[in-house]
Amino acid sequence: MLFVTRSDRQRRRRQKRKHPVKRVLLLGSVVLASALALGALGLVGYVLAVADDAPNLDQYHSRVPGQYTQVFAGNGQQLGYLSSDVLRKQLTREQQPNLLREATVAIEDRRFWSHGGVDYEGLVRAAFKDLFEGDGIQGGSTLTMQLVKNIYLPTNIRRNLKYKIIQAKLANELESRYGKNWILTSYLNDVPYGTVDSQSAIGVGAASKMFFDKPVQGLDLAQIALLAGLPQAPTSYNPFNNPSAARARRSEVLAAMLQAGYITQAQESRANASSLQVVANSSLDEYQQPYVMNYVQQQLVADLGQGTVDKGGLKVYTTINLADQAAAKTAIAAHEDEPGDPAAALVSINPANGNILALQNSTKYGEGPGETEDDYAVQAARQTGSSFKPFVLMTLIHDDNGNPNDTYYNSEPLAAGWLPGYPTYAVANASESDAQGLISVTKATTLSVNAVYAQLGVDLGMTNVSAMAHAMGITAPLDSNPSEAIGGLRIGVSPLQMADAYATMANGGDHVAPTIISKVVLPNGKTRYFGDPTHTNVFSQGQAYAATQVLKTVVQYGTGTEANYGCPAAGKTGTTNNYTDAWFVGYTPKLSTAVWVGYPNADTYMNDVNGLGPGYGGTLAAPIWHDFMQKASDGYCGDFATPDQYWYGTPYFGKHTALVPVYTPPATTTTTTGTNTSTTGTNGGNAVTTTASTTANTTTTAAPPPVTTAPTFSTPPAANGGNGA
Repeated sequence: MLFVTRSDRQRRRRQKRKHPVKRVLLLGSVVLASALALGALGLVGYVLAVADDAPNLDQYHSRVPGQYTQVFAGNGQQLGYLSSDVLRKQLTREQQPNLLREATVAIEDRRFWSHGGVDYEGLVRAAFKDLFEGDGIQGGSTLTMQLVKNIYLPTNIRRNLKYKIIQAKLANELESRYGKNWILTSYLNDVPYGTVDSQSAIGVGAASKMFFDKPVQGLDLAQIALLAGLPQAPTSYNPFNNPSAARARRSEVLAAMLQAGYITQAQESRANASSLQVVANSSLDEYQQPYVMNYVQQQLVADLGQGTVDKGGLKVYTTINLADQAAAKTAIAAHEDEPGDPAAALVSINPANGNILALQNSTKYGEGPGETEDDYAVQAARQTGSSFKPFVLMTLIHDDNGNPNDTYYNSEPLAAGWLPGYPTYAVANASESDAQGLISVTKATTLSVNAVYAQLGVDLGMTNVSAMAHAMGITAPLDSNPSEAIGGLRIGVSPLQMADAYATMANGGDHVAPTIISKVVLPNGKTRYFGDPTHTNVFSQGQAYAATQVLKTVVQYGTGTEANYGCPAAGKTGTTNNYTDAWFVGYTPKLSTAVWVGYPNADTYMNDVNGLGPGYGGTLAAPIWHDFMQKASDGYCGDFATPDQYWYGTPYFGKHTALVPVYTPPATTTTTTGTNTSTTGTNGGNAVTTTASTTANTTTTAAPPPVTTAPTFSTPPAANGGNGA
């Protein structure tokens, strides 16, 4: 039996009293363990509560950036890409190189193929960091979680523990629904790779073009490793801005690929020794024909809707003929290319189908000095001067069956007060020689006599003229003011509208809405066709032919002789008050072309451009039209087809129509005696008498009276007019 002495007991009590810290540590350990257990339970409860309240995947709308859209000329040559701050090209699984997929997994989520949507170890580490350091959670995300962030979760919320829990829940849903291959493919299409010159590359397809100017299928191992390292910190690793950091990051990717067994040591060494190989690529934000590209984008939105255009991924084939574009540029530069020269714009359309073949401006596109983004060919709203007169002519022919050869007006200038109700409205002609007394509408067209057309317009009714202009292709608002008959418009029109409207005469009476888009291949491979718009009949082929015969005289021996390039053509000059706008709009059976010349500031007069004197349409615009048509016609010199049924018309009589003296045969007297006659008549105005007998049985027939009646007249509002030439 073992006995413990009293002294032993005292010694043991003294030893225990010597170590109070151990007791505290023991107690603290127990408390800490209890707290951690309670904390863990609380954390688990918090996670479960947040996950339970979080929306499901179906309650979110995927946020997929649009792809870039390619644009091609009529011959298939690429013009460029539609401008966008975000560049993206979606690739299929088969289009993504296996080596690229392996590099991404190796550096971003090496256990991607083995874990679910969430790497719980990484998530717990990130959660404790958030709890104890108080910063927003960084790291712990799988590729699946990053995909959820890129296309589902809002971008403007704080990335804390709650965010991470919701992200993890959605990641698990995504994996269970789509699987690993779909997730990796989508990630590579939707992760940001960096920004160059204010344009961000989303997805590896756009990144490959941005950094190497080649498709991703053509990248080597070193280039693939560089791209795979960018998503973690696109700005820090941008090879253009931080080449040293980009090279170091590439080495990390290569090391991770070697460790994962995707590449050999020799491959890693060769890739590490390679230069960065980056190539600045301007093709994504610079393009040929910038004015064309802008108009293409406008028409895409009108045809397909803003949403489809924003999503992108389109292949747009335009109607633009690059040879005609070059011809237009050359023609304009030959006449308006000196410092201080006015601007010029040209639009040419195929009358048969409305295809826009050329759309050219003299100005340089941009925002710098001497540059402009204003597209005068499409956007200009300028007064037309006398080039508006063919709409009056067609109203006469179509609405009132009036033959311009047989309809006459007084060509003298009209003093203020000629039009009741508008005491200040006066009409002057471009030249004193235009005042030739009574002349036909045809001659008034040839010489561009304002006084005749001002009267004709109000006689026909300017509301009818406006309706005709709109039916033929003018889209600008018209006020039906009397001065619109001679081109005095309140708002003005563009060269595109004028070329479109004249094309209605060129093709024999059908309006075909202009289009710059031939077809669009959608991302799903389907094709939408726009190159043959609907034809709307406005007037008969015979009526169009009659108007063309009148307008041919303008080119042959009227105000537009400078446009004559030796082939059948019809058209009309136009000059506005004070020479602020000069036009020639004309057509052949194959082309309808409008040329406008003027300073962007509509108050700047063209009094003497390049020593040519006042800025008439016949001296400034017609020569450009001549040069372009001579080249663009490409050897064609055919005449207008005769109609199946000719149109003849009748003289038109309005309130202001002149009653032209018509030759009236004098009375005829016949005297009969038996079988002999005596006839008294005229021969060239001289009396001729033949007598065979003196017996008188006389009959006298009087000449018919001339027609003097005219239709009723309604008065439209008044405005100012143009110069006439």
